[in-house]
Amino acid sequence: MEVDKKDEREAESSEQVVNPWEVSAKDGGKIDYDKLIDKFGCQRLDESLIDRVQRLTSRQPHVFLRRGVFFAHRDFNEILDAYENGDKFYLYTGRGPSSEALHLGHLIPFMFTKYLQEAFKVPLVIQLTDDEKCMWKNLSVEESQRLARENAKDIIACGFDVTKTFIFSDFDYVGGAFYKNMVRVAKCVTLNKAMGIFGFSGEDHIGKLSFPPVQAVPSFPSSFPHLFPGKDNLRCLIPCAIDQDPYFRMTRDVAPRLGYSKPALIESSFFPALQAKNGKMSASDPNSAIYVTDTAKDIKNKINRYAFSGGQDSVEKHKELGANLEVDIPVKYLSFFLEDDSELEHIKKEYGEGRMLTGEVKKRLTEVLTEMVERHRRARAAVTDEMVDAFMAVRPLPSMFE
Repeated sequence: MEVDKKDEREAESSEQVVNPWEVSAKDGGKIDYDKLIDKFGCQRLDESLIDRVQRLTSRQPHVFLRRGVFFAHRDFNEILDAYENGDKFYLYTGRGPSSEALHLGHLIPFMFTKYLQEAFKVPLVIQLTDDEKCMWKNLSVEESQRLARENAKDIIACGFDVTKTFIFSDFDYVGGAFYKNMVRVAKCVTLNKAMGIFGFSGEDHIGKLSFPPVQAVPSFPSSFPHLFPGKDNLRCLIPCAIDQDPYFRMTRDVAPRLGYSKPALIESSFFPALQAKNGKMSASDPNSAIYVTDTAKDIKNKINRYAFSGGQDSVEKHKELGANLEVDIPVKYLSFFLEDDSELEHIKKEYGEGRMLTGEVKKRLTEVLTEMVERHRRARAAVTDEMVDAFMAVRPLPSMFE
């Protein structure tokens, strides 16, 4: 069994907590990703796999691959094997709509998924778990549904191909073949196993216990008969942050018992908060995050006031000792979003050796993020309700594998 007693716990210890609803490190420290890999039982994404992606797609690997943002996987090598043999796959990712606007951390899986869709020319399903947020965030059904459509506009603004993409909300779509697969999964997972994997307790309402199969079954092509008729053996690749891994450990354990292929995963690290106080940027603290709705002035103020610096206390000391790049948030953010590899290396070298000051690095980051957010805002403004309806329509995708 893939999920054993050791694996049935999140990376929860006295040092860090990582599960689908909470990410934190001891005393505000950093997340130990090697420990996560060991506890979760996934594999580190190595250079040979990244080189193989470039060879198979004839494209430069995405910056998130080149710089280790996506750093772990489950069976990604098998997806590449199948693709090289002429077998297609599909992508599945999602969003829990709990806020009006997305922050930059929310965009990362969608930016990367868009690259995968274009590079491999494969279809994509995007799940909006409005039911989950209704249960975990104490939102009304109606508010959860409204937020799902608002978040869909931000997702569409990332540039997905409507002829290869199906976006669905659980409240709208669950039923039929999808629900049948949910029941099949639910019958395979005992209460003890669910409590072990997800940390549920007797104080949690039964809606939470019932949710994991909902996130599991988009991994199975038979859940989408309008998209994949007769393709029940189609493999699925899930790009996601590593805190979502528990859902898919459970799914991979159950899949063979139902006659389905195990989904493969490619998993990212967390986008850190501006203050670097915990494992990831949080929508619950507006000053920890850069939002896609922030103005240029907002972005500048947040970076200058809150972005934790690894620079020294004085200019003289900084020129002598240089910056601590391991803790410097502006450098970390540039590592995510500055496309030019040579410019990034130049900044890290000059800043690390004290020839570039914190203010200069923050200024460059402000430029990069302002341009990125403005570009996203323009794209989102062009997304109409009719476009959302088109992405969410239950219809075949005619150019699915072209």
